Amino acid sequence: MENDHDHPHVEVLRALSEGDDMNIHTSEPERTLTHEEAAEALALLRHWAGQVSEEEVVALDPLVSRLVPGRELSNYPALARAYPEEFEVDETYKASMPDLQNGPSSLIKGAKRAIQHVGISNFRLPIRFHRRDGADLTLETSVTGTVSLEAEKKGINMSRIMRTFYKHAEKTFSFEVIDAALDAYKTDLESFDARIMMRTSFPMKVNSLRSGLSGYQYYDIALELIEADNVRKKIVHLDYVYSSTCPCSLELSEHARQFRGQLATPHSQRSVARVSVEMAQDADILWFEDLIDMCRAAVPTETQVMVKREDEQAFAELNAANPIFVEDAARLFAETFQADVRIADYRVIASHQESLHSHDAVSVLTEGSTFDAESLDPRLFATLFHVG
Repeated sequence: MENDHDHPHVEVLRALSEGDDMNIHTSEPERTLTHEEAAEALALLRHWAGQVSEEEVVALDPLVSRLVPGRELSNYPALARAYPEEFEVDETYKASMPDLQNGPSSLIKGAKRAIQHVGISNFRLPIRFHRRDGADLTLETSVTGTVSLEAEKKGINMSRIMRTFYKHAEKTFSFEVIDAALDAYKTDLESFDARIMMRTSFPMKVNSLRSGLSGYQYYDIALELIEADNVRKKIVHLDYVYSSTCPCSLELSEHARQFRGQLATPHSQRSVARVSVEMAQDADILWFEDLIDMCRAAVPTETQVMVKREDEQAFAELNAANPIFVEDAARLFAETFQADVRIADYRVIASHQESLHSHDAVSVLTEGSTFDAESLDPRLFATLFHVG
């Protein structure tokens, strides 16, 4: 018949449950317990813990509470819940804090591969920009900052990107200021490559076609500075919104009028060109207004802000004088960009959001290697949809 001496762990737990104040030694300290004995001991431990107070459990070992059903997430010993208003962080305390982003490569999860872009997107702040007329303009600006990460590094300190950028945020921005911010990025984050993109909505007052009214047109614009392999590129992106009248529909409408006396109207639609231009090295400044004017010269049927009846009629005449397919639009923008010595490379992405079809007509035209890509973002053209 079995007795307690056959299970030395039972003697230990009984001593604990009875509160014996003594040193307890098993009769066979070197013997390896079996799985069944461990399960029996665990059941007895849980039984004991369920009969005594939580303080007694903690006094034995706080980890025991995690073995008891219903107490797995126990916070004993109790933690302070009030915010410590008076607590101050000194250098010793900061040195004791964990820093996983800058941890050893042994902490890397997944493939130990270099990452081309890692950072933060859409931190916003007011930025002061120069206008072409010499005035300054403060605009809410969304900033994206990224750096490259070597294969053997765990990560970067994301907040350092913001802190670095804020050192330059009070200056009136230009590519020279972004250059300085990029230099600081590379130093502060110990990275080889770095990128900054600043995106804003730029207001520009435009006149109506005939009535003499004027109103503000808002243009989605982004400045991008990229350094890769010790080469820096300055890029300006602009979304230009215009009306496109289908040349085929225009001719068919006129055919119906001429041969059958039938009133017909050609279809036209709101259209968007996302143009991206790389500035030539040491080129004169390319103002936002300059790029907008270039787009308007290439495709003059920009959507209107303020109109009266005479402006609406003028817009219909302007569209009839400039019917374009989406292929025409891409080439017209390209012709204009090629003629400007300040532009080293460019890309045109055009989307004519058809009023005839249930789909859009799109085109992509790139000049050199900066924007050349065999693959496109699957949602690229969906982002060109502009609402009023």
